[in-house]
Amino acid sequence: MKPLKLVGALGALSLVLATVSCSSTPSALSPANPVTITFSSYTYGVQGAAGTGTQKLLDAFAAAHPEVKVVPQSIPTADVLTKAKTDTAAGNPPDVVQIGYSKLAEAFQTLPVQSLEQIAGNEWKDHVSGINQALVNTGKKDGQVAALPFTVSIPTLFYNADLFRKAGLDPNRPPTSIDEVRTDAAAITASGHKGAYFGVVDSGKSDYLTQSVIDSAGGSTVGADGSVTVDSPEAVRGLSSVQSLTRDGLQPAVGLDDATASFSSGDLGMFVVSTAVAGSLQKAAAGKFDLRSAAFPSFGAGKAAPTFSGAGLIVLSQDQAKQKAAWEFVKFLTSADGYSIVTKNIGYLPLRADLADDPKYLKDYFASNRLLLPPLGQLAEVSPYRNFSGQNPNQAVVILQDDAVAPIVLRGADPQKTLSAVAGRIRELSGK
Repeated sequence: MKPLKLVGALGALSLVLATVSCSSTPSALSPANPVTITFSSYTYGVQGAAGTGTQKLLDAFAAAHPEVKVVPQSIPTADVLTKAKTDTAAGNPPDVVQIGYSKLAEAFQTLPVQSLEQIAGNEWKDHVSGINQALVNTGKKDGQVAALPFTVSIPTLFYNADLFRKAGLDPNRPPTSIDEVRTDAAAITASGHKGAYFGVVDSGKSDYLTQSVIDSAGGSTVGADGSVTVDSPEAVRGLSSVQSLTRDGLQPAVGLDDATASFSSGDLGMFVVSTAVAGSLQKAAAGKFDLRSAAFPSFGAGKAAPTFSGAGLIVLSQDQAKQKAAWEFVKFLTSADGYSIVTKNIGYLPLRADLADDPKYLKDYFASNRLLLPPLGQLAEVSPYRNFSGQNPNQAVVILQDDAVAPIVLRGADPQKTLSAVAGRIRELSGK
């Protein structure tokens, strides 16, 4: 009988342990005992629409999910990856990270990025249904999605319709090609204002606009086989076109922040930049000038091929309870409610196609706010963002931006020689 009692006791103990184990699994989140997670974000805590919009997201999530406490961390765009790597090495990685797409490939290689599909479990298919599938697929690591698109935009041509009128231009006919941008910029410059500005020299060290220019000129930064192609004839032609605006006095040779200030003050005619600044530009233009937008222009005979910028959401926590809490947070940020807050308050594009026509979400917003309609129309045909190969793809982007794009566009460096030299360095770095 003793062995039977022992078996019975062990069975009872197993049942107790199973019960305890189940109670400590991610499904046990409770408002009485909230799980605290950290959120590393480059839009949290910043001035303007990005900061206030991110706070609205956090407030809305807190109201809906008292079982999860989110502690946000404000990290500059250029430092998000470095900070996450440093914190991970110190044994204290952030639980959720808003990571820029130019840094995602290196994040997958150097951070303990978790599979969102596995964490979400049975909720996965229903949640991602309706999200732009091409963008969902960009977040795959080892065959599973590990990053969901969060704050995503494509470059757009914002313009001051009042300056168009002053220059004798028709504000109802914005430029559709780089040649037309040149013509309109010349007219605006002749009227006593600054003509145009392409924000390819990005202080966040992102190459989304560089890629958009090169892709629209028929080239790419990375070939289909992973080879480095930033020195192709098409790439040279694309960046040369932007350089010529500066050389001919049609584009100010300044950084992005100065150009933003110039456009916001009403002294710059055209501003090609991410829709992420749409909210801030609207606020600046209110009562001062007629702000409008147009699609990204073409470069040559082909169609415009803008790529996307912005960030995805990744989870680094390996603790089950924190993973569950992190999923609830990520799920909210990428829900219909979350994307609607992002669009209305920051200016990023809604990544669920039905939101723009849904009266519950963004139909009324788009009926009266037309700035995002041109880029929204291009989103379906957006060019894929391309990552460099190797162990240091983000470093390769920084080299491209700092040592090629900035000298060419702002300082008159020879496009072919500069891109060839930088391409050689990136090939050594990437092994391609």
